[in-house]
Amino acid sequence: MPLPRTRGTALRQRLAELRGPAVPPKALDARALAALAANPGCRRRAILDGAGVNKATLASALGSPSAFGQSQFALARGNTFEARVKADGGAELLRLVHEKLDPGAVAPTEAEVPDLTASGPEGRTARTALALRDATAAARAGSGTSGWTLLDHPMLALDVAGSPAFLEPDAVVVHPDGSWSVVEIKSFPMLDGSADPAKVGAAARQAAVYVLALEEVAARLVQDSDPAPVVRHRVLLVCPKDFSNLAAASAVDVRKQRAVTGRQLSRLTRIEDIADALPEGTCFAPDLPTAELTAAVESVPAEYAPECLSTCELAFHCRDRSRARGAVTSLGRSVRAELGALTTVDDVLSAAHGRSGDPQDPTVAALRRAATLRAEALRGAEPASPEPQLDLEFEPGGAVCR
Repeated sequence: MPLPRTRGTALRQRLAELRGPAVPPKALDARALAALAANPGCRRRAILDGAGVNKATLASALGSPSAFGQSQFALARGNTFEARVKADGGAELLRLVHEKLDPGAVAPTEAEVPDLTASGPEGRTARTALALRDATAAARAGSGTSGWTLLDHPMLALDVAGSPAFLEPDAVVVHPDGSWSVVEIKSFPMLDGSADPAKVGAAARQAAVYVLALEEVAARLVQDSDPAPVVRHRVLLVCPKDFSNLAAASAVDVRKQRAVTGRQLSRLTRIEDIADALPEGTCFAPDLPTAELTAAVESVPAEYAPECLSTCELAFHCRDRSRARGAVTSLGRSVRAELGALTTVDDVLSAAHGRSGDPQDPTVAALRRAATLRAEALRGAEPASPEPQLDLEFEPGGAVCR
């Protein structure tokens, strides 16, 4: 049984108790952060992600399994492609960075590839910050081999609603002028120089999270004599070319995604405040009885929208609950925004038919006008004289027309 939560304990201990005493935490990655930023009002996702709860396992325990995840074949193919792009000290990757992001710089004949191994995510984060500082100083001093440095799978930290999230981009490149660029390597193809816009958009939002984390690192490296390193807002997206193993790349400007993601993450309620509002003994361990686990999940408010189906493992559970309550959010955020204080379908129908609502309210007035127009249209569609109706009765020998 989960241990009771004690007020005033450290946030990390609180989150461990919420997750379950024997449940390992699930790392919060950039894809999850981008999805969380797209729905900052959902406290349920904020506390579950902050506590490191595996939402796919939780959804299965609740009886609403998700269909998330890549096949093992797709993962193996992506890993093989990434290894090919980074082979020979990242020569091909740096060539693409030079060609697409910094053609005016000296060509990367060779580059520094620092060792980023360390113990634990905190150690790797510190080692990455140290490597970035050294590479930037060497580039500014012109003391490197060619001024280029490739950081393979660095570890970055980003504060999310009072809880640290550790992020691992595919690569970060330090240019000869000391600026930094994010590299995203994806396994979806680039056909004739373009890729699926939806997938490119998702990759841009993910890269924007890495840019935010890098900006925090850069801000900590400010010294009296040297300004903060510049984090470039044009990232490099590398994909297979026309279903082959050859690499194709495109520069993607993520300034818009970075601004939106930063603003949304700043709106998130602090995880500590959400945890303090939960009932004593709340736990999301998947081995709890279904009724107890359901009560724990429902104790945290959720903001379901149809977009959640493509970004959250708990979407099917939240959709069923939202429909059961008749919440208008099930119809989409745009509909919810138009309806103002009317939060359920019953409230909307009642206002439309004149049973409730202030007639001076523009939303109520628009609903009643729409209901009137609908009634007039239906009356106009009725035939002037009733057509003979065909009645069918079923007898042992077949259908008989009366």
